Amino acid sequence: MKEMSMVQPMVLLMGCTASGKGKLAFELARRLGGEILSIDSMKVYRRMDIGTAKPSPANRLAVKHHLIDVVEPSESFSLGRYVELADQAVRQIQQAGRPVIAAGGTAMYIRGLLEGVFDGPPADLELRERLKQQAESESLESLHQRLARVDAVTAQRVHPNDMKRIVRALEVYELTGQPISSFQQQFRSGKYRHDWKLIYLYRDKEEGNRRVNQLVRRMIEEGLVEEVKGLLAEPAGLSPQAAQAVGYAEIIEHLHRRLKLEEAIEQIKINTRRFAKSQRTWFRSFVGVNRFEVGAEEDAVSLADRIMLHFHLGQ
Repeated sequence: MKEMSMVQPMVLLMGCTASGKGKLAFELARRLGGEILSIDSMKVYRRMDIGTAKPSPANRLAVKHHLIDVVEPSESFSLGRYVELADQAVRQIQQAGRPVIAAGGTAMYIRGLLEGVFDGPPADLELRERLKQQAESESLESLHQRLARVDAVTAQRVHPNDMKRIVRALEVYELTGQPISSFQQQFRSGKYRHDWKLIYLYRDKEEGNRRVNQLVRRMIEEGLVEEVKGLLAEPAGLSPQAAQAVGYAEIIEHLHRRLKLEEAIEQIKINTRRFAKSQRTWFRSFVGVNRFEVGAEEDAVSLADRIMLHFHLGQ
């Protein structure tokens, strides 16, 4: 019989949208008696369920999940906040003597969970307010263009409507004379804060696209359009961060009569494939990742068998 004082394994599953990481995380957690830590920037939002492919209520009852449904859709949610809450969850799971099974596809959150975050210089509230006023008097787009001139790397990562991150990046540049991306790069040591078993699930490109198309169809059938209608009807509305999520942004365009439903569905598929390409680039940049190719017919049970054998888990 295992003693509770034994160091329990920490497994981190990363993969593109529709790669099967959620089902695998559940299977591993079920077998090992672990708890699941979500690494997804959109699953943190309450009532954004269908478009983010949250685990079923039955699965969430069977295995404890962390970092799902933690903020309102009208609120912004930062990388720093995620890492703070994730660190708390990891401590809770470890104190309970259980394995941590982390799973998700938000690469920046994965990086933050592994290495921590760069906080940067303290906020200059006067400068921050001046930048916000400039965004209102000129346009947020002009601020984003200014950011692109001084820090192209960050400008590429930050959505043009994300005022908070644009202002913070310009604030750091004006305070230090250096782009925030250079600080973040220096902060990344390649050394991880815990002894994670890193797993990257990947599939054949055609199979991945087929699964994306299947996922999008299922979301529409399960009521994604009605879910978005309900969110837009809420008095507080959606934060820019939530409204730009793939699946939600396109349906919002449809509801505003700028896209037919069929066009919106096709755009979701296209944008998901683009996002998957970006995810693959990120995942290849992590040090010490174990790559597992998933066969077209392979299910979570057989994949869990392979992983447990490879890492000698549950022995």
